[in-house]
Amino acid sequence: MMPINISDVTQFQDSNLPPPNANGAFEWVIKNHTFNSQLWDEEDLARRTKTSDADIAANKRAIDKFNQARNDAVERIDEMLLVSLNLADPHAVPKNAELHSETAGAMIDRLSIMALKIRAMKKQTERADVDAAHIESSTVKLAQLRQQRADLADNCEKLLRHCAKGTRYFKIYRQFKMYNDPRYNPVLVAESKQ
Repeated sequence: MMPINISDVTQFQDSNLPPPNANGAFEWVIKNHTFNSQLWDEEDLARRTKTSDADIAANKRAIDKFNQARNDAVERIDEMLLVSLNLADPHAVPKNAELHSETAGAMIDRLSIMALKIRAMKKQTERADVDAAHIESSTVKLAQLRQQRADLADNCEKLLRHCAKGTRYFKIYRQFKMYNDPRYNPVLVAESKQ
């Protein structure tokens, strides 16, 4: 049995309407996409040129917060998926299973970012304040983004199918984001000693 339906994931990321059975790993898919959406908005705001430095600093701090939360959600997705696949214990991994270098959670995170890119590029194709060349270029890019996302979704689905069959597995790769941790960021360590 598949631990999560990737089609449900992409439909949610496109609509923000979770399926009725959104529990377990899917709860973290929802959180991950929410954090990515908030991160996207803050990234746009941080590029403003007609605002105060204090506003940009606030955006940067929000970006760090949402990025940390996003990465934490990816790790939780991986944990939940590995438990449901009976692969959480390294000793339970079948001997001949091949290690996949990217986790399913990381792929779901990339699907979320692709959904945001597609939404933003689609808006570019609908603008009335640009010339035809901009619309045409944006339309080509939109088609490329959709294809890339379809390929990624297909590969994520295949990974999970192989994991369920015992022919592949992935590990949780902890991100250890040091820049947010005052114990590890050298600048914050130095500031704490002043």
